[in-house]
Amino acid sequence: MNQSDFVRRMGSGGSAIYCGPSQWRRLHVDIPLLSLLLVLATAGLFVLYSASGENVAYVHRQLVHYGIGLSVMLIVAQIPLRLLDRWAIFPYFLGVLLLIAVLFFGVGAKGAQRWLEIGGFRFQPSEILKIAVPLMLASYLGKRAVPPQFKHVFFALVFILVPLVLVGMQPDLGTAILIGAAGFFALFLAGLPRRYLMIASLLAACLLPLMWFYLLYDYQRQRILTLFNPEADRLGAGWNIIQSTIAIGSGGVDGKGWTLGTQSQLDFLPEGHTDFIIAVLAEEFGLFGVMLLLALYLLIISRCAFIGLRAQSMFGRLLAGSIALTFFVYIFVNMGMVSGILPVVGVPLPLVSYGGTSIVTLMLGFGMLMAVSTERKRSV
Repeated sequence: MNQSDFVRRMGSGGSAIYCGPSQWRRLHVDIPLLSLLLVLATAGLFVLYSASGENVAYVHRQLVHYGIGLSVMLIVAQIPLRLLDRWAIFPYFLGVLLLIAVLFFGVGAKGAQRWLEIGGFRFQPSEILKIAVPLMLASYLGKRAVPPQFKHVFFALVFILVPLVLVGMQPDLGTAILIGAAGFFALFLAGLPRRYLMIASLLAACLLPLMWFYLLYDYQRQRILTLFNPEADRLGAGWNIIQSTIAIGSGGVDGKGWTLGTQSQLDFLPEGHTDFIIAVLAEEFGLFGVMLLLALYLLIISRCAFIGLRAQSMFGRLLAGSIALTFFVYIFVNMGMVSGILPVVGVPLPLVSYGGTSIVTLMLGFGMLMAVSTERKRSV
């Protein structure tokens, strides 16, 4: 855009006013999206304070997580979209190599080996693939004809299945679901023919018995069975779902008040500051608070979808669309498992649950969305 586009002549005197691009535009920041994310982060801190038992240390550490995430988002937003397209293969293969390293050198916790520890810093490499997979597929499919041919669909499925298998071996069913969803959405948005969807659905239905007996671990099968009858093991496998539904139901319409929830404050609710934090919000702020949070999430997803629709390239549209839809799956799976309509798979509530790697990864994805958003303004 040249300088004359910002010059407006006023009156007969021919005086000119120069209206240069705003500072936010120079930083390639999408103001509506940034504002919504800041509101969500602020609300998350209030809920976390109560969910952690009024532990200020958790709030301070979460602030650090948000600060790192916002910094990463702003840095990634500066990267031109053409470079993200060109470099997409590198984060994908780095993520796959780190997943392989987890199998041999990973740090175990709670019966799973999902983390790497380098220099005293522990992180979960599978989080990288939540962004690397849609980035890789958007780059690969964006250069192909629409709808994609069979060979392109085949290679795209390979790109999805490799990290999916490695994450499943950790095991981490929740992250595997999100990675698979991100890859599927990229394929779907690229114009995946309907016949492929029908064949995949039939194949998945036929393979369900094999998956149940040979792919799922015992505790994963137990979680699925518990979903249908949590009362069968009230003090064991069914405890989480029972306590979370009690917390949600006891909140009523307007809730018990901030920091006044009994299920969370008396430690009946497990993992209240991480995976089950929405139950804490429902108990203390009621249906009204949950609806406000859902409205905020809906606005964020709508803004992401709007950015995708305005993207100038197929790569930008696929990337923005798949990230937006994966963010929706994030929310749906977490709320579904906490409310008892989905098995417990260990998916945190995005940007609200306590956790560093998840927040930084999500903000990295939003940084890419801002790069897509401002790409159009650069090319006007």
